[in-house]
Amino acid sequence: MSTPSTPSGTGAGRPDGSAVRIGALVPLTRPGWVEAGQHLLAGLELAVSEVNDAGGITGRPLELVVRDTAADPARAAAAVEELAGLGVAAVAGEYHSVVARAAAAMADAIGLPYLCSSAVLDTLTEQPTEWVARLCPPQSRGWRIYADLLLDAGHSRIAVAAQPSVYWAAGTRILRDCLTPRGGTVVELDMSALSPAALCDELADKGATALLLLVGHPDPAVPIVRSVRGDRRLAEIMIGAPAGQPEFAEWAALLGDEGAAIPFLRYLPERLTPLGARVEKTLRERLAETPSFVAFEGYDAVTVLADVLRSHGTDRARTAAAWPRVDVEGTRGRIRFSRTPGISVWQWASTPIQVVDRDPAEPDRFRILHAG
Repeated sequence: MSTPSTPSGTGAGRPDGSAVRIGALVPLTRPGWVEAGQHLLAGLELAVSEVNDAGGITGRPLELVVRDTAADPARAAAAVEELAGLGVAAVAGEYHSVVARAAAAMADAIGLPYLCSSAVLDTLTEQPTEWVARLCPPQSRGWRIYADLLLDAGHSRIAVAAQPSVYWAAGTRILRDCLTPRGGTVVELDMSALSPAALCDELADKGATALLLLVGHPDPAVPIVRSVRGDRRLAEIMIGAPAGQPEFAEWAALLGDEGAAIPFLRYLPERLTPLGARVEKTLRERLAETPSFVAFEGYDAVTVLADVLRSHGTDRARTAAAWPRVDVEGTRGRIRFSRTPGISVWQWASTPIQVVDRDPAEPDRFRILHAG
């Protein structure tokens, strides 16, 4: 297990009244999921603004240094190294799991605290590390809850339309491990070899009752939904998107009614905390739309880091050592980090999880189908 050590070079923590800097990793250009990145950045920026309105970090302003990852793991790793050289006290953010994994590996290697806001891949680092903590739940927890929903709804023959990716492969494995012992089967369909029309033929041939989209958004997820919804042979098939593609307004804009009744995972409680309700209102004004759970993750990430920096100073080693002592009211509940079996980073173990879909009668409204 790696342990924090005193940062070298331009470490954070200057006593001269200059800004305390936090790095932010955000996908803001394609092929990154830009809408998710915009929501994540809105949450990060709002929290920084409120920290500064309340006096900053013991009188010093908090400054966000943003880097666009564009869903590129190498670019993210290089950004972490650059941010360390710029003297940031810590790094937060990132939506894409494979990108966050590269960022976490670099943060661990160079001794820079990293609070992952939104990436769920269980294995963020190959070895246990003290430098990395995470707000969102591990993929295995959320996708097991999703598997429960499938079985409860009577779906035992599941097809997954998947693209090659460590994240999608991990999701398929979790689903298979959950469903097989309970009489379910998982059929993998490789979307690097199939067109949406060919996928429909495969679904009709194999008799699946549910299709899960383990693919990127908007392409090929949107064309797949259109093809399946338009195929009379598949009128009874359920489409699901555990990774959360239907969460964002772009999904509804592109698909309209066709994008409804597609269950997905999101990380919100049934009721936000009083803080969350206030933040929701402000984020809605900033984004000019309903904030996603990703925006709340961004806000909570800065809230946690600001609390740690006020209480323990801006030395990187002290920040990393403070993860197990975090006890902060966030927008979605009380945030505390612990060691979770099988997870190599400090984990918020009680992150709320819902399976929701867009209501066919009112696609801008979400229905909670299952919670865990």
